[in-house]
Amino acid sequence: MDNLIQASYFLAALLFILGLKRMSSPLTARGGVVWAGWGMILAVVVSFFNPASSSITLLNNLDLMLVALVTGSGIAYVTAKRVAMTDMPQMIALYNGMGGGSAAAIAAVTLMQAGGGHQSHGHMTLAVLGGLIGAISFSGSLIAFAKLQGLIKKPTRFAMQQQINFVVFAASIGIGIIIVLSGGESETPLWVMLMFMLALAFGVLMTLPIGGADMPVVISLFNAFTGLAVGFEGYVLDNQAMMIAGTVVGAAGTLLTQLMAKAMNRSIGNVLFSNFGGGDGAGGESVEGAMKAADPTDAAIMLAYSENVVIIPGYGMAVAQAQHKVWELTQKLIARGVRVRFAIHPVAGRMPGHMNVLLAEAGVPYDLIYDLEDINADLPNTDVVLVIGANDVVNPVARTDPSSPIYGMPILDADLAKNVLVVKRGQGAGFSGIENHLFFKDNTKMVYGDGQAVAGDLIQAMKEV
Repeated sequence: MDNLIQASYFLAALLFILGLKRMSSPLTARGGVVWAGWGMILAVVVSFFNPASSSITLLNNLDLMLVALVTGSGIAYVTAKRVAMTDMPQMIALYNGMGGGSAAAIAAVTLMQAGGGHQSHGHMTLAVLGGLIGAISFSGSLIAFAKLQGLIKKPTRFAMQQQINFVVFAASIGIGIIIVLSGGESETPLWVMLMFMLALAFGVLMTLPIGGADMPVVISLFNAFTGLAVGFEGYVLDNQAMMIAGTVVGAAGTLLTQLMAKAMNRSIGNVLFSNFGGGDGAGGESVEGAMKAADPTDAAIMLAYSENVVIIPGYGMAVAQAQHKVWELTQKLIARGVRVRFAIHPVAGRMPGHMNVLLAEAGVPYDLIYDLEDINADLPNTDVVLVIGANDVVNPVARTDPSSPIYGMPILDADLAKNVLVVKRGQGAGFSGIENHLFFKDNTKMVYGDGQAVAGDLIQAMKEV
């Protein structure tokens, strides 16, 4: 039986890895999710027969486990079916937090039942580390969810915030060390509860001051935290599937976080501990000129008589749920012989790959979607760049103004195109609060209105051209 269990865990781990590999391409991502899902089902089923599970009396609560599995799976199925694509970032944040919370709960059970000093220091250390990281990921992800959902409107900052955060974090680490050194003595449960309270508080405190513009990096970071926590608790439970799955997710999340931070030309520490993304509009050179408005009819004529058009989507397109109308507009242009491509910035939207997901939902072929590094060289020769809901990722001050908070961040060079059309609700600054100098350029025209409504007007106007 033991050999069969180990072989099943190996197969589950293989499905996790292959599934993750397939998720790296839009063409195979759906299959990758299915593969990883089957791996998870196999790992869960096998865990019921794993003798190591009895070490923390999990199988003594078989009824509760089945109720939890059925309830959780049912809730996940219904919510995943009903969630709008525009709400996908907050759902990702919420579910990621549940993973971290689960790892923390496993650690809590392990530490609470480690009485009598029978656990080794290594075993206790892994349980404490997994518990700390999982608890931070849980509470931090809940705050990220609240920010994305609009329940928390603005970053929360107060005097000596970073110092207080450090004290809370250091205290949780210190108590974790006490728990490890105590080896599970009778007073440990009190220390365990205090450690988790401090870790949960730190997750909240570290996420509250982070602005919405940094949410893609934060979500990716908490994903890495959850993976690491699950991996550590896999060692605690002697569960190979958890070890491998957690390690893979942790490594992938760490690499993605580094790539996202690099795409913003900022360190992870700067994302977590700076005041960027707060919407205060500080920093940057003054803006010269004025925004020039264009009506949908004039914009449609400009698009219809172009040879090549590049569309740059952003979070505004997601909020307006305009992706289907944008694809319909694209089809109209293609039918007129216009070459149309989509340009995607790595941190456009509120989660990694947000724009790719929305465009895929609308049916946009993958070969029309280009990454920043693949299309930037073509933008100076582009007749019209159509910006829909994007802001900081096309702001030219990232190249020109050393005093700007986004200076050095790689951007899509929309301002270098022959003409730029920007679809925007109003004249306000973007989510990070930085004024976009692209909007004031001589080659830029603003088409004001809701993204979906404007796209519909462009389609109607194009029929009359």
